[in-house]
Amino acid sequence: MLRFYNTLSGKKEDFVPMDGKTVRMYSCGPTVYNYAHIGNLRTYVFMDLIRRTLRFEGYKLKGVMNITDVGHLMADSDDGEDKMAVAAREQQLSPWEIAEKYAKVFFEDLKKLNIGTPEIIAKATEHIPEMIAYVKALEDAGFSYETSDGIYFDIARFPRYGCLSGANLDDQLAGARVEVNSEKRHPADFALWKKADPRHIMQWDSPWGRGYPGWHIECSAMSRKYLGECFDIHSGGVDHIPIHHENEIAQNEAITGKQSVRFWMHGEFMLVDGGKMSKSLGNTYTIADLEQKGYAPLDFRFFCLNTHYRKKLNFTFEGLSAAKTSRTRLMSQLGEHRLSSASIDSGKLENFRQAFRSAVEDDMNVPLALGVLFTAIKEPKSKDIYELAKEFDCIFGLDLDKAEAEQAKTGEIDVPEQITALCEERKAAKKAKNYALADELRAKIAAMGYSVIDTPQGYKVTKSE
Repeated sequence: MLRFYNTLSGKKEDFVPMDGKTVRMYSCGPTVYNYAHIGNLRTYVFMDLIRRTLRFEGYKLKGVMNITDVGHLMADSDDGEDKMAVAAREQQLSPWEIAEKYAKVFFEDLKKLNIGTPEIIAKATEHIPEMIAYVKALEDAGFSYETSDGIYFDIARFPRYGCLSGANLDDQLAGARVEVNSEKRHPADFALWKKADPRHIMQWDSPWGRGYPGWHIECSAMSRKYLGECFDIHSGGVDHIPIHHENEIAQNEAITGKQSVRFWMHGEFMLVDGGKMSKSLGNTYTIADLEQKGYAPLDFRFFCLNTHYRKKLNFTFEGLSAAKTSRTRLMSQLGEHRLSSASIDSGKLENFRQAFRSAVEDDMNVPLALGVLFTAIKEPKSKDIYELAKEFDCIFGLDLDKAEAEQAKTGEIDVPEQITALCEERKAAKKAKNYALADELRAKIAAMGYSVIDTPQGYKVTKSE
């Protein structure tokens, strides 16, 4: 039985879709004002694992992911400058050009990481009428009030506020600093619609004058349009729990009076060298940055899979290098299994399948599922193990079927793992057009007594005479 951890209840629960067949799922997408960094992308690996797990269980999917191409403010608390406007000013492009530029790179990164995209991609700018209608409905129901700079949700009118995060509004009020917007009734009241300065580029007509939507209303309006008043799963990062997702619940349930989402699922933070990832610290690496350093995108995916999605993941280049070496070894060993004509006991294969399924169904314990695979490849060489790995790859998404090329790359000699790892690093460097690094690695390989030869089918390693 499939079980997911539900942030709303704080425990694992049996999961069955509302209609029994198709899972309706909403995933918070990117605000496309800059490149997605690896911390962001871990969240989308997590989203992908949910979708792969559901398909593994035989369910169909109706997934929605938003693209926030309307700039929301720098802070979730409705203060600071508009993210899109800042990026547009700095790069001397229009907000629409900024959105198109970074959305394109985002989807390219997803493809490199074998992250499947949801069935519906919803751009915020294409759903402004739905957002205005949603704000109007909240206004008509008495859940909002107007100030000189916008329309705000009155959280005092929603007693369940804090149900997801456990936030205590009285404590928030008692500990609040000097309020930036003195017209707000409570520091946690949030913008549904912002009145725009005439110089603001992205703005639309509304019953409250020219303006643009608050960030939180986007997800409520688009999820309701495509998935209805109540749906199965809402995914995102843990950073969204205390404000963005709490606000979504308030908006959704204020109108309907119903529980809007059955399972709230959140991926934990990624740290860098044990600390916070921050642009000011210069440690917000992108997939392009990793490629420049000789790592393949799937090295990063494999790195993510080795830690459960509800645990913090500490990124270091030492850790990524270890993941790269381990993945290279895995591919090489699977290549050897593929070439074997021997078979393995069917009962043993079924035991591996059952252990794998148990791990996946227990709140997506992918690290444990990987352990099952690594145990299986220790069996005597058999193509059955290779085929089993391909079955498991429906969850892992590591292109394990391509392990068939590994044996041809290394030739018939016994190549040490260290040499194989250097060859893979050189291959990634060449792909990233970092030819200086590729030449340096070739020289290092030669100094260790081996030669690497490039062929149309890949590289081949030979022992130097």
